[in-house]
Amino acid sequence: MEILIINSGSSSLKYQLINSETGDSIAKGLVDRIGIEGSLIKYVAFKDGKEYETKKQVPIRNHEEAMKQVTDVLSDAEIGVISDADAIQVIGHRVVHGGEKFVQPTIVTEEVKQQIEKLIPLSPLHNPACLEGIRSAEKMFKKAQHVAIFDTAFHQTLPAKAFRYAIPNEYYEKHGVRVYGFHGTSHKYVDSQARNYLKNNNIKNITIHLGNGSSMAAVNEEGRCMDTTMGLTPLDGLVMGTRCGTIDAGVIFYLANQLQMTTDEINTVLNKKSGMLGLTGSSDARDVSDKYFANDPNAVLCYELYAYRIKKFIGAYAAVLNGLDSITFTAGLGENDDLIRLLVCQNLEFLGIEIDEEKNKTRNRPKQTVEIQKDSSKVKILVIPTNEELQIVNEIKSLL
Repeated sequence: MEILIINSGSSSLKYQLINSETGDSIAKGLVDRIGIEGSLIKYVAFKDGKEYETKKQVPIRNHEEAMKQVTDVLSDAEIGVISDADAIQVIGHRVVHGGEKFVQPTIVTEEVKQQIEKLIPLSPLHNPACLEGIRSAEKMFKKAQHVAIFDTAFHQTLPAKAFRYAIPNEYYEKHGVRVYGFHGTSHKYVDSQARNYLKNNNIKNITIHLGNGSSMAAVNEEGRCMDTTMGLTPLDGLVMGTRCGTIDAGVIFYLANQLQMTTDEINTVLNKKSGMLGLTGSSDARDVSDKYFANDPNAVLCYELYAYRIKKFIGAYAAVLNGLDSITFTAGLGENDDLIRLLVCQNLEFLGIEIDEEKNKTRNRPKQTVEIQKDSSKVKILVIPTNEELQIVNEIKSLL
């Protein structure tokens, strides 16, 4: 069976058609700049032992038009991989926020869509786009069964002592203010891959997802997430491309009261102008890395601060798990940035973490699991490519 995976953002729509039996990608692509001048669609198909790639710029006003473009290219007479839209039987939708209600893959119904809409106040940037993607796909792929996979689901095993904030109870009981965590699909995938690779389902593992958005998770011997760095929103925790990560809430009051900034202005600063961008002028780690090796003081500070924050959580999560068997790096920076992995793992010998600098230096390695620790290291240091689309396919298979 072929399953179409849809990841709908506010101005983009990623898609991938996967063979559920082999896990192979049949076609994939991106519709970018939806509702913005210069919108375009990218498409890559793997057909008859050949790779077909196309890119075209075309006005795309909304997600419904974007989904129409996806349907057209997938069923194109020359480079398409399906006969028509009715050939798609199942579609998996990545939904960012599932609140406390959605902890498993869920078949989309009107009630489910209403619940996703109710969660918009908790995820005002992401859930509206996810919902728009579902509605648009339902119009184009009318015979398909639609399944929602929630980014927050993996973290719903957190104990109350980890997910509650020490604020009056009513804010949790009436308004759902608590830690939810994100990147759950990625954390779950690489944790399961680590267990398979090590041939041990009883490991204590810290998963470290480092990209433009970054987060960590502490996963116990049973494969249950016990803590995670992101909170009510994806703003908390690690330093990111444009997000500040953990910050004293008093900073917000200072910006509001002393600098007369509005809440919208503060939100923009903390979410879109901070992190690597705020420290160095660029949110692209490749640019920051170049500046680091050129001894730019802001870039050096940025990398040191970035790594320091991760180190602190490694120490904290080793305590949470009462021990540590492995740490797993994944996502864009986690997989490709040897500098950040080195800075994170240095001076952690007391935890049994010893990185091998030569093994760590390899960049652009094949998409497979590798170990980068010294032979003497008690803790395995793994680099595992994430595959959220394949994890979604696996969860849909389990559901259906």
